[in-house]
Amino acid sequence: MKLVNVNGVIKQQIIDIRCGGVKILLKKIKRVLTLILKLPVFFIALPLVIIIRLIAPWILFRFGCLSSDRIGHFAANNELYLCKLDAGINKPTQPYIDLFYAIRPVSNRQLLRMWRRVLHIWPEWILYPVIRVNSLIPKGEAHNVGNNTQNDRDVFNLLDKSAPHLKFSAEEELRGEVELAKMGIPIKNPFICLIVRDSAYLESHQPKDWSYHDYRDCDINNFILAAEKLAGKGYFVIRMGKKVNSMMSVDNPMIIDYAANGMQSDFMDVYLGAKCAFCVSTSTGFDAIPLIFRRPIVFVDMVPIGYLFTFCSKNIAILRHHYSNQLNRELTLSEIFDKGLGFALRTNDYESKGVKLIENSPEEICDVVIEMAENIENKWQSTSDIEDLQYKVYEIYHKNSCFPLIAAIVHGDIRIKFGSKYLRENKELMR
Repeated sequence: MKLVNVNGVIKQQIIDIRCGGVKILLKKIKRVLTLILKLPVFFIALPLVIIIRLIAPWILFRFGCLSSDRIGHFAANNELYLCKLDAGINKPTQPYIDLFYAIRPVSNRQLLRMWRRVLHIWPEWILYPVIRVNSLIPKGEAHNVGNNTQNDRDVFNLLDKSAPHLKFSAEEELRGEVELAKMGIPIKNPFICLIVRDSAYLESHQPKDWSYHDYRDCDINNFILAAEKLAGKGYFVIRMGKKVNSMMSVDNPMIIDYAANGMQSDFMDVYLGAKCAFCVSTSTGFDAIPLIFRRPIVFVDMVPIGYLFTFCSKNIAILRHHYSNQLNRELTLSEIFDKGLGFALRTNDYESKGVKLIENSPEEICDVVIEMAENIENKWQSTSDIEDLQYKVYEIYHKNSCFPLIAAIVHGDIRIKFGSKYLRENKELMR
């Protein structure tokens, strides 16, 4: 029988409460000190804003912040902002200069370094006061960059029509080749990036209760079959991730657990994503790197299905299975949207409606990954029955192209392909 030291437990609880109170107090003191230190900058910001307003008829200064704390938005949002300017979307008709600051903590320092080459990124302590003062004076909206940098949805299909805006320097190219050699990957040998979402990164990067996101997590072991098949075809497979819960249980020199072997770095995260033959992703932040460098992506275990990146014609996807406990069967594509689960963002949203999310099987993942490999090798041929099924899925996505709560459009032209074998084996659900 195990004895419990009640007094000891109570004392520890009192200590924890006191420590918690001290931490809260220290945070408040830090906020006050930060505000005091910033006050002089706010006083300087006022005349700056007045000058900016006066010269606006000749040159327009606009301000914005970069979503740099999450790598997916830090990559995709900024690339789409530049694509929109190139296409004349939300672009001022007069001469203008857009100034930005980066939100801390910055998710990837290499990405920040590369964005500085094409964007005007200023220190937060200078630009934030200017933005705040500008917002307090009427008619300051013209000086906001607006939603050009606040969205990762390519509703104009611009990524298919344009080239990447980021480039590596000659020194960075050399560094990348050296790092690949250290991994045992010969120059010119194709490699695949594999990114499988789990809870480890967010829990360490931004500590709080992220359990509402658990519905997106996947078992890395479901991807071993596909990795082995790719290795058999001559591809190196690199498992990506800044922090992961578990290692890949595989003994194959062509399958590299980069996320767990101590070789991970901000630089190589960007370099590998930019140079891979294609990426296999469960739709999580890192895949925005291959996206902005126009590398093909295979999306597997996609959920919520309404947020699938449907914009690029070179990408392929399969969706996670939605099993209804009440109906004792899987829901069709239309039923998932009709039940309000197409854009459901919390684990409880599915549980409350009696829907169990079932991960794609290792065989399903392997089939769609090999389809992508054969596609980029020009060995894949589609068939008329698959094209018909693709069209049916497109129709359903077009019908449900708006996020229901705010009627925001989240899809442009539906160009992504869906896995051929996945469609054929689940054709009764594609309605």
